[in-house]
Amino acid sequence: MKKRKWFLLSLVCALVLALAACGGSGSDTKEGGKKGEKEKVDTSLLKNEAKNDGDTIKGGTLKVALQTSSPFQGIFSWELYEDTYDSEILKFATNNLFETKEDFLISDTGLGKLTVDEKAKKATVTIKKDVKWSDGKPLTIDDVIYPYYIIADKDYTGVRYDTDLQNIVGAVEYHKGKAKDISGIKKVDDYTMEISFKKISPAIYSGGDGLWGYAAPKHQLKDIPVKDLVKSDAVRTNPVTLGAFKFDKIVKGESVQLVANENYWKGKPKLDKVVIEVVPPTSIAAALKAGKYDVALPYYPSNDYDSIKDLNNIDVLGRPELAYSYLGFKLGKFDTKEKVNVTNENAKMNNVKLRQAVAYAMNIEEVGEVYYGGLRTRANSLIPPVFATYYDDSLTGYKYDPEKAKKLLDEAGYKDTNKDGLREDPNGKKFTIQLAAMAGSDKDEKIVQFYLQNWKKVGLDVQLTTGRTIEFNSFYDKVQADDKDIDMYMAAWGTGTNPSPMGIYSKEASYSYTRFVSDDLTSMLNDIDSEASLDPAHRAEAFAKWQNYMSEQASVIPMYFRTELIPINKRVKNWSIDYLKDTIDNLQNVEITADEPVKSSK
Repeated sequence: MKKRKWFLLSLVCALVLALAACGGSGSDTKEGGKKGEKEKVDTSLLKNEAKNDGDTIKGGTLKVALQTSSPFQGIFSWELYEDTYDSEILKFATNNLFETKEDFLISDTGLGKLTVDEKAKKATVTIKKDVKWSDGKPLTIDDVIYPYYIIADKDYTGVRYDTDLQNIVGAVEYHKGKAKDISGIKKVDDYTMEISFKKISPAIYSGGDGLWGYAAPKHQLKDIPVKDLVKSDAVRTNPVTLGAFKFDKIVKGESVQLVANENYWKGKPKLDKVVIEVVPPTSIAAALKAGKYDVALPYYPSNDYDSIKDLNNIDVLGRPELAYSYLGFKLGKFDTKEKVNVTNENAKMNNVKLRQAVAYAMNIEEVGEVYYGGLRTRANSLIPPVFATYYDDSLTGYKYDPEKAKKLLDEAGYKDTNKDGLREDPNGKKFTIQLAAMAGSDKDEKIVQFYLQNWKKVGLDVQLTTGRTIEFNSFYDKVQADDKDIDMYMAAWGTGTNPSPMGIYSKEASYSYTRFVSDDLTSMLNDIDSEASLDPAHRAEAFAKWQNYMSEQASVIPMYFRTELIPINKRVKNWSIDYLKDTIDNLQNVEITADEPVKSSK
């Protein structure tokens, strides 16, 4: 099972270039955009598997490019990591318990088997016997139970003590120091545990409701105080793992070398090593062409597809991404003591017509055509279409309509009282919106600058927080800390295989960076993950109701649905991104057919 991950969308700056790319004269019309429009990509023709019939060599090293302009944080713990780059590294040494089948439901093919008693509100997790950690120690059910105690600990420093975890009976009491144990978690024997929940919903079959999908090596971690785990050698330099590969050498923030785990429960990998190196997005196309890397992760920038589409040394794989990009509005703060989101009624952006106007002013359709060529399309919902049962295709969303944006702003009292072309607030005072966006490629910067111009044309003065784009890790810090200089921000959310929005939009969700809370929202989220929603028709209706509500409230504006691109060098064998046979779950089968990655002759 692939737990949810989150990652933030790189977008930002460069006015003159943006106007040239999106219309020359600065026009937002389709005629202007057509001049620089990409040839549309037929995503149905993208392969999901790299096929290679060449003879394999024995062992060898897989070379992986980690595409980021910043150092990775190096938090190698599923309970503690916070960004997609650490998670991409962790996947090669994963402690994953569950695998998934059709509709992203937990299967019985992984380390763990899940049995649910819906009536009793209980689940039983049974693990395989005779499995060893990378250091040779046996895996037991204690290692499956221990992560719950890490996350529920009163000194836990991560972000996963949320509504889901609190659904386990006794977790809240343990977290508050009122109990010595989590009463709802019981060890049956060395390979079996039982979990009691306050409620059972369909989410449990996708890893929700509080079920945790990873083991943690208790024998390595138990003597380290939970508050110190994130800085410990056990997390930073020598993590013990269950995956196909184990950590060998780590150069902080720059590279990781992993070697084959001879104790891997699916069999020793055919590769000897995996080397993962940070590569700036601006350099990745040239590096792939030169044959420096076999795989580029987490995904290749779709607005740079033209740079690699004709290379004859790679296969470009593609699939619908379990994610969406969005624009979020800062509407409150996270109460770190009570661990809940609190909406501020006096927040600058706490006017629904203002937020809707911001959305209508964005020419997302043109950006999709000019920069992405169909690899990203305007999103109408906060549920990706890949979740066909729950995605509401009837939602219109916020199509580009600057006249409607102007009307909404007028109705909300934001008017240009001094005739300088920019609107003042309802009190007649200067009104500036601060936008946070991460430093990215030149094309990303052009895109955001184009949006700044969109907003200016309806009279909104939108400026970049700090006056420039923000480095990746600093961006995380500022958004998460509810920096006072951020009014709205551009980001993305990876749903993982569980479409439930509870983890990002609930009152207790620390990932809910908008801090938007309402009784109606809480009720709708609870309904989606309720016992009544064990009826598929009821859950689909609950999802539809929530999607419409979120569209109306516009606390979050969905921007793009995305096609995920993964370039694979042609010496690599047995690599698939099919959700039903994802290579990340079967890394032991990956092989190579040459000593070094193939170079392109084009």
